[in-house]
Amino acid sequence: MIRDFTYIDDVIESIERVIFSPAEMNREWSSDDPLPDSSSAPYKIYNVGNGQPSSIISYISALEKALGKRALINFKELQPGDVLITHADSSSLLSNIDFKPNTTIEEGVYNFVNWFKVFYKV
Repeated sequence: MIRDFTYIDDVIESIERVIFSPAEMNREWSSDDPLPDSSSAPYKIYNVGNGQPSSIISYISALEKALGKRALINFKELQPGDVLITHADSSSLLSNIDFKPNTTIEEGVYNFVNWFKVFYKV
């Protein structure tokens, strides 16, 4: 399975920038050929993701490295509702607020594990 993981600091940075860049109505919007991320009303929908899909195994490897422990993996069949691949398209985010999440999975997991250890004193 492949996921487009996004580090929380990148999500927060995106939200902060969007707050100070309010959406405007799209005067060219038409119900005959609608764009899904805008309308004649002043709103905008953003897909916040780093656009670098990684396998779940890569995520587990990053966790193993950050924790200094090997994972005990129990592979299962796909479950109802499982999605094989997710992938973010942050081009609208980049063009409107000049930011695209870019923290790598390794860096994000490492930062989270270190924060967790300090916060929970483990």
